[in-house]
Amino acid sequence: MTGQAQAISTRRLVHRRATDEAGQTVWIAFGGVADQPWLHLLRPGFRHCFAALGDEAGWTVAEPLSGRLLVARLPVPGGFDLPSFYRRAGLRVLGPFTPGEPLPQRLPSIAPFTCVALCRALLGGGAPAAWTPFQLFRALGGKEKENNHI
Repeated sequence: MTGQAQAISTRRLVHRRATDEAGQTVWIAFGGVADQPWLHLLRPGFRHCFAALGDEAGWTVAEPLSGRLLVARLPVPGGFDLPSFYRRAGLRVLGPFTPGEPLPQRLPSIAPFTCVALCRALLGGGAPAAWTPFQLFRALGGKEKENNHI
């Protein structure tokens, strides 16, 4: 292994170890706001999803917006109950999930980069197959009739 390849490999291990030690959890939030006309084709209440990653120090939100990816560390205390905040705001929230290990693939994915693809990537290689937010919600064990309290 060359020095550069070893340095890259070491950095990846450091990132993984830091994530494991921080006890990172993933929460997936689902909402119905559609900022693009084509999103109106999706099921009402499930037109978008995003992820909140919690660890001992606080919360990081990863949300694909139209034309950009928003990743933000929220200025809230580490013990803040962000999932309950989102539920009170009318979103459906599932979790906590432990990020899984990446799985080897023969070919790169050709799926478009969507909110569902981002959430599945954060869940790891064992994430359920889904194309729409509602499919992901159901595959993760969500029940539509439970009025925002999953």
